[in-house]
Order: sequence, then C-alpha cells, then structure tokens
Amino acid sequence: MGNNLSNVDLVREAFHYQSRFKGSTMVFKIDFPLTEAPGFSYLMKDLALLAKTGFRIVIVPGARESIDAVLRQHEIASGYGTSPYGKFHDLREPARITAAKAIPFVEMAAFDLATRFMTCLSGSRVDAVIGNFVRARGLGVVNGIDMEHTGTVDKIYVNSISRVLELGMIPILPCIGWSPSGKPYNVPSDEIALEVSSALDAVKLFITSAHSGIRRDWFPIPEGIETRGDGSISRLTLQEAEMLVGAFAKSPPNANDPKTQQTFREFRLALRALQAGVDRVHIIDGREEGAVLKELFSNLGVGTMVYTDEYESIRPLRSRNVPDILHLMEPFMQRETLVRRTAEQIQERKDDYCVFEVDGSVRACGALHDWGEGQGEIAAVASDPRYAGMNLGRKIVGYLIEKARKQNMTRVFVLTICTHDWFESLGFSEIPVDSLPERKRQSYDMGRKSKVFALELR
Repeated sequence: MGNNLSNVDLVREAFHYQSRFKGSTMVFKIDFPLTEAPGFSYLMKDLALLAKTGFRIVIVPGARESIDAVLRQHEIASGYGTSPYGKFHDLREPARITAAKAIPFVEMAAFDLATRFMTCLSGSRVDAVIGNFVRARGLGVVNGIDMEHTGTVDKIYVNSISRVLELGMIPILPCIGWSPSGKPYNVPSDEIALEVSSALDAVKLFITSAHSGIRRDWFPIPEGIETRGDGSISRLTLQEAEMLVGAFAKSPPNANDPKTQQTFREFRLALRALQAGVDRVHIIDGREEGAVLKELFSNLGVGTMVYTDEYESIRPLRSRNVPDILHLMEPFMQRETLVRRTAEQIQERKDDYCVFEVDGSVRACGALHDWGEGQGEIAAVASDPRYAGMNLGRKIVGYLIEKARKQNMTRVFVLTICTHDWFESLGFSEIPVDSLPERKRQSYDMGRKSKVFALELR
C-alpha cells in the first residue's frame, strides 16, 4: 500500500512539473565524455521526449576532449591561457589558445560532435538545427599572451534561436562563434551555455557531466549544507554554493585530479549562471539513465540544484492544503504517534497551522495552539519521510517557537508518547502534567498517558 502511494506521489509530482514548465526554455550543456557513454542514446531520447511534450530545449555540447583528440591526431600543439570570460571579469577560467592553423581542426571537431547530437535526436524523430547562433569577438592579448582565434561571446542571436524553438526543433550551439566579417573563433562551451541561458531567459540550465559530483566521502562539505543519505548534495542556495566554491578553492581534495578540476568548473559555472539571472542550475550525472527526467520531474531529484528563487518556505496553512496535511499525518495517526484529527477540526483551527512547502508541494506541517497563561502547544508535527535529510520537522518546530515568541508566550510544550528524545535534542525538558495550563489539563487524555515536554522562552 505504501509503495503504491509513493508511486502515485511521483506521478503527481511529474504532472505538477510538466504543467509548470511546459513552454519554458531549458539549456543543456552536455560534456563530451557522455557522447561515448553507453547511455548517451537514452539521454538524447529523454531530451527528444521533452521537446515533443512542449519544452523548449537548447543543447550546448562541451567539446574540450574532442578538440584535444583531433589536435593530437594532427600533431597540432595546443596550450591554455587565461580568459576574461566576457563580462564576468572576476571569475576567470583557462581558455585554449587557438592558433590560426588549429582553427580548421577545432571547427571540424566541434561540428562533428554537434552532428552526433543531431543524429541521435533524429532517431527519436525530433528535428535539430546546428547554426551560427553566436557572434564572437577575439580575446586579443591577455596577460601578454596572444589568444589568436580564441574568442568570447559578443552576441547571441536570440531571434534566430527563438524561431527554431517555435518550430518545435532543438537548436545545437557548437563552440564556434563568428565575427561580423565571418572570422571564426573558438569560444568555450561553458561561456556559450551561460550567455544563451541569460539571453533566452531560460528557467533552468542543466550542467550534464560524466561524474557523480561532490559527496561527503570525497570532499569536506561545510557545516550547514544538507546532504542525502549517500552523502551527495541535493540542493544549494546561491550563498551556500559560494561558500562551497570558496572552501573548494582553499582546500581542494586533489587539485591536479581532472575530476576535481571539472567539478570546480561546474560549480563556478553554476554561480555565474545565477548571477546572470538564471533561477536554477542543475548539475547531474548524465550517465545515469533517466537522470534528466528524475531531476526535472521530482522534488528531490538525483543531482544538485543550485538556486536563487524561493525553493522552500514555511507559510500559514491554506484551506486547500488541509487534504495535503491529512495525507502527511495519516501514517503517524495510524501508528498513534499523532492524535487523530479530522478535516473539520483542522479547518476550525486553521490559523494555528503552518506548512513547509518544497517547490510548490506541501512536505511538512505543524501547529501552535494557544492555551492561555502564556503557554502554547506545538502539535501535529509531521513530515514526508522521503525528505528526512532536509530536517523539515526541526525547521517547522523552530518556526513555531519563533511564532510563540512573537505572541509573547513564555513557554511552549508538546505532548508525546514516543518522540521525547527528539524533542530533548531541541532543548525541551520533561515537566509534570500539573504544569499544563488549566484548559489543557481539562482535555488531557489520561488513557493515552502522554509525556509533557516544555521549552522556556524567557
């Protein structure tokens, strides 16, 4: 029964997100190693499915390794210099120094890679267009180094991309841009993904890589950043991401490890995208089958979401949410951890309740009942067990404690038969039943024999 309910919840989440983001523009920056992974065709099928169901999909292939291979094959030297990265002067990245003799081979590698994407999408009967959507200008001389045919984005041709999207097709942007006179430049795919996301007002940028991301067993994640049970990070605010990048820069686990360097670049790209106005950036492991769909159509996802908009919030209960909190409380009421309540009883004291909303869905609830004598009861605390790693119950209780303070209460208390250890960890201490306000003592259930724990608010 529980599994069926869980599956139904997943379906509801999927419909919620499909309705919410249908018609929205999403940019997918996809690293080259994924094109050689066994699941690449399934990744393309998933993007094709999104395009068919009304999502506006833009693909930016990452070509670094592909270009490296082609240049080695033709014995053309390739070094790296520092790039100002367009308008983001305070966040610099290494950029390939592209000599005049190398640019034809860079173009060949970039367009061959883009063709791989188009071929896979064609297999799912979705049309794609590889176009000259990027106007570029040369970087010139940076720190005394002539970057030659390495460029930066000067302009994204938004109207051209929009026309392609309106036809239900997927634009593919290789890492090549052209000057107004037609001179080609090698432009980092990260920068193109960043600029096109900003120019198109994309609601999401997906950084799709070929590794599993940061986990606690690999990197000492700063305190306060929550992780899943496997140690991976499910979400980060802009401020948390800045803190993580700062810690990463100060003490990387292995500065010379390609995985370390790639992960660092991804998080810095996510920061730049948020600063450029993208609401949400998702860093996912594209090798996992269905990763894009799992990340897009569920609250918890499988990757790391970095966000600036209001992803989670605690707010007062609304009448339309009464069925939601009854659904949350039902398993606890069946186990008699919570006293059974009806929709009518909740509606009568609606102003006492609050809910924790995660991306539009109610995932936890609680109530503060005023019993007079400066005392309030924290009750009906329940949370979705799938969100255990987010400490929703603690946040609800913390919110209710602050609410009690604002109402000038001097004490909050709880009645519990089995969660006293948890409340003690929050600073509550056991008190006798006689210490309850008179109105509450009159309604105390002697048969239930609940213990009373209180927190002084002076």
